Amino acid sequence: MRYLLNVVYLLVLIVLSPWLIYTAIRKGEYRSGWSAKFFGRVPLRTGQAPCVWLHAVSVGEVNMLAPLLIQLEREHPGLDCVISTTRRSGYLLARQKYAPRPVFYCPLDFSWAVRRAMRRMRPNLLVLTESELWPNLILAAQQHGARVAVINGRLSQRSARNYACIRGLLRAMLRRLNLIAVQNEEYAQRFLELGACPTTVEITGSIKFDHAQSDRENPRTRQLAALAGIQQDDVVLLAGSTQSPEEAMVLETYRELSTEFPRLRLIITPRHPERFEAVAKLLDRAQAPWQRRSELLADRGPSPARILLVDSVGELGAWWGTAHIAFVGGSMGRRGGQNMIEPAAYGAAVCFGPHTRNFRDVVAMMLQHDAATVVHDQRELTDFVRRCLVEPPFAAGLGARASDLVAQQRGACDRTCRLLGRLLEPSGQHGDET
Repeated sequence: MRYLLNVVYLLVLIVLSPWLIYTAIRKGEYRSGWSAKFFGRVPLRTGQAPCVWLHAVSVGEVNMLAPLLIQLEREHPGLDCVISTTRRSGYLLARQKYAPRPVFYCPLDFSWAVRRAMRRMRPNLLVLTESELWPNLILAAQQHGARVAVINGRLSQRSARNYACIRGLLRAMLRRLNLIAVQNEEYAQRFLELGACPTTVEITGSIKFDHAQSDRENPRTRQLAALAGIQQDDVVLLAGSTQSPEEAMVLETYRELSTEFPRLRLIITPRHPERFEAVAKLLDRAQAPWQRRSELLADRGPSPARILLVDSVGELGAWWGTAHIAFVGGSMGRRGGQNMIEPAAYGAAVCFGPHTRNFRDVVAMMLQHDAATVVHDQRELTDFVRRCLVEPPFAAGLGARASDLVAQQRGACDRTCRLLGRLLEPSGQHGDET
């Protein structure tokens, strides 16, 4: 079966090659890491300490690993933790955030690449986040004596329907997993229906609730607020993880309201670095004073501009702490929404668009507790922001309910670490790199 998968993967690469080349040239993605991705030349781990290999796709999952890493290393002294990613943005953030731990690109799911990566890394435990299910990688880990866990697992209804077409292959893969720690009962049921062993499926909740900072006075948020010159009487509208045309929408909302509400400030943080320049051109065309995050320097004093473009990676979590009103991006188009837990934890008045399938359970929970608002277009976004400005008790109540809800959902990290700890017992010998 693995050889058939190799053929399928190669055919997919050939079909996608024009798009991959275009993306590499225009956006800088997929340019680096091919030695690791295609040939499995990940760092060669030395020593005999037990090792956990944690795999996260991109920025959101990389950030989510922080509390888990800290707790694993505290509870298991001497443990080697290594981190792999898929996207360039996640790789850069992981290197910045988790040094000196080894960070590398995860090999593509070709049998030769994953086998070599396992020989070089020799993990005792492979931890995959959310829905990263790769048959050859899982098989290679098992053959080299490593146990395999999925954490913060989720499986959408759409993905479950697609997987049903390859139920036999998927069932064999799921039966190789030692742990499937999922966010809720709905996801657990879908894994079971696709063939997961009932003894391996555990409901832990979402680690993203544990990762979310709630203290607006944390040092990083205070530092960024000072750099941006945010004053106590300013009201910050922050649009986070945005995609086109969301930046234009929030900019128009700001332009409509800023004259009436001069203390209003706008911060825009695009989802992907390759969009920084496009958003900068949009702001130039608007002919409103604005500044880049990369131009904020402590020795030059705070920025006088009322609009800030955050052209950096990995800071959004801290910037959310400056927000009084939050628009969570990726929710007006096809992306399926981005993480709304972080602004909710800070107690911001949260809104997002109607397309949030990636966070369907979180959205349902927030709407049920009147802790967020759905806006369907730019007009509704403007109306929401205006109401928050005109009715401070409305915004404060929305934020308080959101913050309370996040606090009630914490604990997934503890439950996940406890389950992973059981898998860190000796699991067999590992092969040597050849």
